[in-house]
Amino acid sequence: MLAALVFTLLCIQSAHGQVTPLTLLHYALIPTQTLKAPLVSPQPCPYGFEYNRNLGQCSDVNECSWPQPCQGEMLCVNRIGGYQCLSSDYYDRPYRRVSPAQPEPSYPDPSDRIPDTFARTPPRAVEPSYPIVNNPALCTLGYALAADGTCNDIDECETNSHHCNPTQVCINTAGGYTCSCTEGYWLIAGQCQDIDECRYGYCQQLCANVAGSYSCSCNPGFLLNPDGRTCQDVDECEEQPCSHGCFNTYGSFMCNCDEGYELASDGTTCIDLDECSFSEFLCQFRCVNTPGSFSCICPPGYYLYEDSRSCEDVNECDTGNNTCTTEQVCFNFQGGYTCLNPLQCQPPYLAVSDNQCMCSAENPACRDLAFTILYRHMDLSSGRSVPADIFQMQATTRYPGAFYIFQIKSGNSGREFYMRQTSNVSATLVLTRPIKGPQVLVLDLEMVTVNNVINFRGSSIIRLTIYVSEHPF
Repeated sequence: MLAALVFTLLCIQSAHGQVTPLTLLHYALIPTQTLKAPLVSPQPCPYGFEYNRNLGQCSDVNECSWPQPCQGEMLCVNRIGGYQCLSSDYYDRPYRRVSPAQPEPSYPDPSDRIPDTFARTPPRAVEPSYPIVNNPALCTLGYALAADGTCNDIDECETNSHHCNPTQVCINTAGGYTCSCTEGYWLIAGQCQDIDECRYGYCQQLCANVAGSYSCSCNPGFLLNPDGRTCQDVDECEEQPCSHGCFNTYGSFMCNCDEGYELASDGTTCIDLDECSFSEFLCQFRCVNTPGSFSCICPPGYYLYEDSRSCEDVNECDTGNNTCTTEQVCFNFQGGYTCLNPLQCQPPYLAVSDNQCMCSAENPACRDLAFTILYRHMDLSSGRSVPADIFQMQATTRYPGAFYIFQIKSGNSGREFYMRQTSNVSATLVLTRPIKGPQVLVLDLEMVTVNNVINFRGSSIIRLTIYVSEHPF
């Protein structure tokens, strides 16, 4: 489809009074089928311009170099941003002087008397050697005749005589005008369309395209620089967001906690770490959590060892921290102590030492009784692993032809112990089941002496008192 052509008719009067029309083409829009594909340029060029890679800028398109830019015999005149088509007789019409008719010269009649004085005729005017134009001067397209006879540019944008569409902006030029687009728009198919600047990486991080422009923003942890395009990291640690330590990172930050604390779910607060919940073996007795740490405590009768975790028995008998009288004997066991009263032998036994009673063979009442009873004491940790050898006994007097039998005579109702004979004259008490304390067990360990040569049978007893502690240490 060809765009409409606007004609302006100018008239010039000839010397014979004829009026000759002079046809000028005011503006010629390019036929759509003759448009060339625009070069892809780094910047949009307005209509009538194309990007010049050598100059690195937009330059005017010489439309007159195109094949037949004007119709018929009209002449093409290139303009900045466009071109004009003028009638061919606009330049070829010959110049004709237009002036009033000169009067015929008059001569004296020869029949008249010639006076004495000759009357001279007025001198004839001499024609100038250049043409005299009495008609007003003609101005080229885009100019108007001023009162002083000069041609002034017509501002088509101000007079609203341009043909730019509503999306374009009119820019007045010498003898014409240009339809262009405002910043942020480019001309596509005769319409100004918004340039999506975000497609070209104008922003370092976030970009939001708006009509005719764009807006840059930054991700959390960054601030927009004064140039409005680049972003700089924010040192969040300057605001002390962490309860303990802060480490700035690119675009963010990290919080760390002191020893004994852990980071809460909010990522900034440090909460106490309950070390006691990690393992029940952290302390030998009991673990007490403290802010940022923990401590071990021991039950009464124990003190905390150098490793700050183990418990050691306090020997109250050695330290003197006991309530035993001078007649009593202090006996220490794990986690406590006891005061032993002086030995009192039950009749018919007689005390032969501070821990032994004897029944004389000469006494008829001692016939079926053990010859001696030896009182011994020992301590045992609660829950001690089994089997365990805990006590040993042996014969101190040996007789020729005699042999010995070792057995538990009483106190083993729960079957926690048994006697293992290790030689002809010795045996070992073995713990076979764990025993929980605190409790006190009394075992009568009997050694039977048999001598078939002299037909003798007798026994001796060790009365073993076992103090089982409350704790397994």
